[in-house]
Amino acid sequence: MKIYNTLTGRKEEFVPLEEGKVRMYACGITVSGEAHIGHGYQALIYDIMRKYLQKKGFKVTYARNYTDVDDKIIAKSKETGIPADVYAAKMIEDIDEVMGEFHVDDPDVWLKATENIGNIISFIRALIDKGHAYATKKGDVYFDVDTYPAYGHLSHRSLEDALDGVRVENDDEKKNAYDFALWKSAKPGEICWDSPWGKGRPGWHIECSAMNRAAFGDQIDLHGGGRDLIFPHHENEIAQTEALTGKPFVKYWTHNGLIKVNGQKMSKSLGNSLLLSDLLKKYSDEAVKFALLGTGYRNDINITDDLFPGAEKHMYDFYLTLKAVEGAGLTPSEADKAYAAKVDAEFDGSMDDDFNTALALGNLFGYFKEMRKFLSEGDGRAAALAAQVRGTYSLLGLFRRDAAEYVDWYEARGAEEIPAEVKAVAEERFAARAQKDWKKSDELREKLAAMGYAVKDSKTGYELTKL
Repeated sequence: MKIYNTLTGRKEEFVPLEEGKVRMYACGITVSGEAHIGHGYQALIYDIMRKYLQKKGFKVTYARNYTDVDDKIIAKSKETGIPADVYAAKMIEDIDEVMGEFHVDDPDVWLKATENIGNIISFIRALIDKGHAYATKKGDVYFDVDTYPAYGHLSHRSLEDALDGVRVENDDEKKNAYDFALWKSAKPGEICWDSPWGKGRPGWHIECSAMNRAAFGDQIDLHGGGRDLIFPHHENEIAQTEALTGKPFVKYWTHNGLIKVNGQKMSKSLGNSLLLSDLLKKYSDEAVKFALLGTGYRNDINITDDLFPGAEKHMYDFYLTLKAVEGAGLTPSEADKAYAAKVDAEFDGSMDDDFNTALALGNLFGYFKEMRKFLSEGDGRAAALAAQVRGTYSLLGLFRRDAAEYVDWYEARGAEEIPAEVKAVAEERFAARAQKDWKKSDELREKLAAMGYAVKDSKTGYELTKL
């Protein structure tokens, strides 16, 4: 199997550091707010990677972290009047609950910054001893980037590029503007811990390096996170870890794409963040997964008004077929099962190519077309294909529900009466399209979205779906 390595910029054959074993780590959520769809997507992707590596026969130890102390959490603490540690603990509890509803499994090892303060302080002290970090009179500690000549080789940036567009902490006692904080001295009223440099708290980047080393040692096989973490977070992880150990930190760096909403980057400042909990009130977890996994993990996902409704409709069509096949009482022969084994082989072929879930999902349409054909002929291959699809695609979190239950749920949901005012706008839009007034048609589509409905056009008319 091949994995795209951000460090080298190419797909590479996956060969772990130790035969048969994989140590993998993914950067988790900074718990300053609720989990949004980007958090859910990243958790899903690395859960799938873990499970597929296990399917390939590797013994995987997968660690993931929660950043439970940082500037944003402290700001939320001040805003709400809730102590930072209490606020973070509550957010973790809420996030765990919604991830459970999304049916993404926990990692093998959960790591939290606040539970690794001793490991972080030891790591920083060792960097100072080796001449790679320095403390200021105020009690801050910075990594001296000039002592690590390879800085920038993950993001392929020079130091000049590194400063461009990135917020730099101003401190007269820093040697260089691009040096980054390992330990931050405490301001009055902030959560803090004792250290050799005075009361303070860890910088963001050091926590992942220190926790990785505590959990796995000097080196790991696979490290993941969103593409927005390549610089500065992962670049800084590499610098501080390799400066300390003198060994390559990570063999394979993987990064998932970002979420966009109608072409715009999702962000709180734009007010277009999609909370995972809100999505799961409207759609099944399987529909959300189907929508997200239809794009290769390294590419950005553009969430349009009809993405999730369309995915739910596909899942309904699939489950409708499963319901019919599973209720037909067909008994597959061994030859039928051997025929259906192609599903698993083709799935592995897709996933071996850098976890290509988009190709794997694309294959489903052909399998279900075959199922319907074999069902009409009373052929046992229909039942064999249904069972194999369920078994294989459960790795992606799909086809785990009872088919009849899902069909009933979807049909009851779709049976809700559409308000007359919504129908009126949809009919007006239909008339505008008939007159080829595309500008008005687009305006009315946006109006429908604001009313909570997505519209999908067809040759014969249109279909309205609740957002």
